Amino acid sequence: MILYNLICHKGHAFESWFPSSTAYDKQAKRGLVSCPSCGSAKVEKAIMAPRLARKDKSTSRSVAPVEEAAPTAPSPVAMLSPQEQEFRTKLKELRDHLTANADNVGKKFPEEARKMHYGEIEHRSIYGEATAQDAKALHEEGIEFHPLPGLPDERN
Repeated sequence: MILYNLICHKGHAFESWFPSSTAYDKQAKRGLVSCPSCGSAKVEKAIMAPRLARKDKSTSRSVAPVEEAAPTAPSPVAMLSPQEQEFRTKLKELRDHLTANADNVGKKFPEEARKMHYGEIEHRSIYGEATAQDAKALHEEGIEFHPLPGLPDERN
């Protein structure tokens, strides 16, 4: 399985899992990959940073070695202008504001979003996790939500 950071032609960023890079390419070519925010099928891979295992010098436990990944198709890359760097900074500020002022409901996000949408609980700002299938189902039910803006070089 591979997790891709994706972006639609309207600039909505989101993530999605695929069995392989070939599976993504085939689904994208057939228009099966769409933005959960606007439904656009004009989707591209966004810049992604690899997650590398490393040995932390502050602990004595060892980290499993990273297996060499199969070669993949080139990913789009960019050098940012000062204006784009400012936009990137604003995205980080937005993400920080949202996570500081909303309740993290984790994997219960789809359930909590539905309860609020259908008036079972009081509306409040939340964030959490949703699978691509959950996001699609929420979108089909007319439940408005937005992916948290993520930046490729953020350390989680």
